[in-house]
Amino acid sequence: MNEIFSLAGIVGVLIVGTVSPGPSFVMIARTAVCAGRVNGLAAAVGMGLGGVVFAVAALVGLQAVLVSVPALYVALKIGGGIYLLYLGVMIWRGAKQPLAAQAAPGDGGGGALRSLLLGLGTQLSNPKAAIVYASVFAAFLPNGAVLAVGIAITALVFVIETTWYALVAVMLSAAQPRRTYLCCKRWIDRAAGGVMAALGLKLASSAHSL
Repeated sequence: MNEIFSLAGIVGVLIVGTVSPGPSFVMIARTAVCAGRVNGLAAAVGMGLGGVVFAVAALVGLQAVLVSVPALYVALKIGGGIYLLYLGVMIWRGAKQPLAAQAAPGDGGGGALRSLLLGLGTQLSNPKAAIVYASVFAAFLPNGAVLAVGIAITALVFVIETTWYALVAVMLSAAQPRRTYLCCKRWIDRAAGGVMAALGLKLASSAHSL
């Protein structure tokens, strides 16, 4: 029974954290309106897989490693910030370019795989998520929690992350949002690129602290 209450508390906190706007939301939103529903859903799966990586890392004690080796944490945050900055610059530079054929709503195959990897990379760009997960798990999980609880947590993280971003992808890949995007592509891409780059700079500039 204690495990059930612990899982319920973890789920509540993770849902609040997942739906909070950030680089992941920006990436999913732009992928959905620009490249279509299939690619948006693929990116959502990538987000879920990234969440699983951080959840497993938190469960096996990554937080202790990052605390004991601050330079590693700083390097990870700087690397993540540079990655987000790179994505922002690429989006900004492509603002004037027309949509390629692969941006059609039904695009799949390699385009979907690229979107999945983009989602995974965006999710993994912020190592602080692993520390947040570790803090949440430590706050709610009882001492000596069994392996089954850890597996359940990992599965829940994947479901929460993937479901939320899949909903975002489905909503924003609908006809009206896509028409709006096509009409205002240059400005929407510049706004998305600017936000992504700013978030990358913020992440890199905060690399001095946990």
